[in-house]
Amino acid sequence: MPELPEVQGLTDFLRARVVDLAMTGVEVGSFSVMKTFDPPPQALQGLLVTGVERHGKFIDIDADGIHLIFHLARAGWLRWSEQSPATMLRPGKSPIALRVRFSDGAGFDLTEAGTQKRLAAYVVRSPQDVPGIASLGPDPLHESFTRDVFAGILEGRRTQIKGLLRDQSVIAGVGNAYSDEVLHAAKLSPYAVAGSLSDEQVSVLYDALEQILRGAVATASGKPAKDLKDAKRAGMRVHGRTGEACPVCGDVVREVSFADRSMQYCATCQTGGKVLADRRMSRLLK
Repeated sequence: MPELPEVQGLTDFLRARVVDLAMTGVEVGSFSVMKTFDPPPQALQGLLVTGVERHGKFIDIDADGIHLIFHLARAGWLRWSEQSPATMLRPGKSPIALRVRFSDGAGFDLTEAGTQKRLAAYVVRSPQDVPGIASLGPDPLHESFTRDVFAGILEGRRTQIKGLLRDQSVIAGVGNAYSDEVLHAAKLSPYAVAGSLSDEQVSVLYDALEQILRGAVATASGKPAKDLKDAKRAGMRVHGRTGEACPVCGDVVREVSFADRSMQYCATCQTGGKVLADRRMSRLLK
């Protein structure tokens, strides 16, 4: 799943590439991808792109006050073409969910792998008209997201820290992969209770969150869309590396599997050597 750093990379790429161009077409290849109907996608045709911003994991293309916003979900991606295909999309006849064309001939397709279709696109007059944006928590890379703000978010919460970091209504943009990376860097169990962390642990976790995300954003910066997935995988220390050696202590990276995802961690670095059982069976580790 694309998370904050990759979505920021895509946002920066699009901003550099399409601002001051006109949208010449928005073609829907899958009716399920469009979550709004007023304004229609055709309302974007001929409008000048004035900005591209990120809201959590959402990308927002502003065209003269009408916003094309999309969320790539778990298996979606953006495929850029310097010369957009001449053929028009036919709904239901292509794996492409949405195609956007610009006045210089370039464009992009939104695609989604797998059978679970969660890719979502919206055409709205304000980003706040998108429910997922309206409910977002603070952005961890915004200057207002201080250590004290973070401590206030954690205070009194009986939620496991892994789940809290992934909750978009609490902190915007962090998902399964980067929460694994942040907790490994902070040497915290994913099952630690957020409100039980000491002041020192909160500070270490805040620093890890900032360091991991900012480092990943720097890695993604300037890369074309096609290279961002590989850059993300290459930068992971524990996520997606089950069975490999922990780069810090050399212990094996372990995994806990869930119905639709898995998490990776190092027992030596994070849980005092304790091996975590399935989430439904495990006791909370502090």
